[in-house]
Amino acid sequence: MENQRTLLYISLAMLLFLLWGSWQQDYGPQPEQAISNQSTAKDASTIASDVPGAAKPVADDMPAAMPMPDSKGMPEMSALAAKAEQQRVTVTTDKLIVEIDTRGGDFSVVKLIDYPQDADSDEPFLLMGGEFDKFSIAQSGLVSAASKAPSHHTLYHAEQSRYSLEDGQDEIVVNLFWQSEQGDRFVKSISFKRGSYEIAVSHKITPASDWNGSQYSQLIMAEPQSKDNQFIYTYTGGVIYNEEVKYSKVDFSDMANKSLDIDSSATFKAGWVAMIQHYFLASWVPDAEENNFYYAKQTGDNRYMLGLRSSALNIKAGETGEFSRKLVVGPKLQHQLEAIAPGLELTVDYGFLTIIAKPLFWLLEFFFDFFGNWGWAIIFLTITVKLIFYKLSEASYRSMAKMRKLGPRLKSLKERFGDDRQAMSKAMMEMYKTEKINPLGGCFPMLVQIPVFIALYWVLLESVEMRNAPFMLWLDNLSEKDPFFILPLLMGISMFVQFKLNPAPMDPIQKKVFQFMPIIFTVFFAFFPSGLVLYWVVNNILSITQQYIITKRIEAGADK
Repeated sequence: MENQRTLLYISLAMLLFLLWGSWQQDYGPQPEQAISNQSTAKDASTIASDVPGAAKPVADDMPAAMPMPDSKGMPEMSALAAKAEQQRVTVTTDKLIVEIDTRGGDFSVVKLIDYPQDADSDEPFLLMGGEFDKFSIAQSGLVSAASKAPSHHTLYHAEQSRYSLEDGQDEIVVNLFWQSEQGDRFVKSISFKRGSYEIAVSHKITPASDWNGSQYSQLIMAEPQSKDNQFIYTYTGGVIYNEEVKYSKVDFSDMANKSLDIDSSATFKAGWVAMIQHYFLASWVPDAEENNFYYAKQTGDNRYMLGLRSSALNIKAGETGEFSRKLVVGPKLQHQLEAIAPGLELTVDYGFLTIIAKPLFWLLEFFFDFFGNWGWAIIFLTITVKLIFYKLSEASYRSMAKMRKLGPRLKSLKERFGDDRQAMSKAMMEMYKTEKINPLGGCFPMLVQIPVFIALYWVLLESVEMRNAPFMLWLDNLSEKDPFFILPLLMGISMFVQFKLNPAPMDPIQKKVFQFMPIIFTVFFAFFPSGLVLYWVVNNILSITQQYIITKRIEAGADK
């Protein structure tokens, strides 16, 4: 039966989609990137230094300076820097615990106070600072082809080693100082605000003689070697965004390939770079009107760098010039990210179904605001989606019920025509025409709903709000699998009931496949986050109820 066969294909397609997501390294079509492989012979270390006359990087983990005519070389380290001691400056706000290394002013450790490491721990989530495959760091500095400029290798002098946001205090400013032997004075200011995951970073330069240079900001991250859930794939890696490239992933293999070349002959405005992972991100966001070059590379064994460098700034002797930039470190909260920079909310990666996923997330938030519980929000979101597609589902189930009613007559046709498939198909089509049944009528409504179901899947998977969210009874964490596998079992039972309500397959092979499908899905969903399984269970129960009522009406002759 065409209806039943199509239903089987849809179920298999859904299962393949879920399996595909667990190993796919980059799902969905990507926008055209500013990154190209046209010059495969170029080494990534030459990024931003292809402009004629540009100086080469002073270290493998730094961008090149802008070109300057008649460069005289670099002066020696100043006496102030020689007296400075390397140490960690600890900053504690209401949202963050940050350790800043006086060597370069690097953000060596970032912890998120409101997000525990896991459901059973009170330790704040470590976003930056881990070791081995958990390593990540944020760096920034200045580069100049003609003068000494403090990079992330420079040792700064700090005023104090510990800062804490006190009651009634809204901001903390950490100042780091460095001065060259030429008398050029540099102040790196790092500002934290109450209730914010944004960190303002500025470089103020007061040169003794004319100074020309650029600022750079970069993120270094190790590629994770293990996944928390082998059955759930979410993208971990780099992302760039600017006025030309609206959202483009730069994964670790891209950074490792020496063919990676970001166009160094053009600059872009209104952009950012980010390293993202499941639920969290770190992003450098420049001023909207600032022109920037982008670069990416592998800097060492399992160390990958993504960054941007500004155009050069000329500062006259005795005057003060300033570079500024924001570092965003924290959870991927869409509304906050939207307010920080255009496109930053896209790091909550719903893939190619973003246009559908965003309204679904809005509904999910609406129900959470009403119930105060993400579990009930998922249930009522599922009910709402089911109501929206009620008429489509009704048409599908009515067609299936009519096909089910014709089951005995179709069976007699099979006995009558035997292996004569052509005659059998002709007789079936005549019967469908007489009974005014479209054998594919039950499939199209289901196909229309599949993109919505997949988008909802990504909403529940990607939203940081689901992380460690409790529901009720034994379900104390909707982002983890059901500890007692009750929901997966309920989902398997509901699938079995659904298949029983559908017209029985005439093909014995199809019949066997359908018998095993609930078992396959039960085992597979046993390792899924319970929030996702909750959605499937509720959706199946609603579908069974609707299908049962319609089937009974058709069988009783009350629904023509």
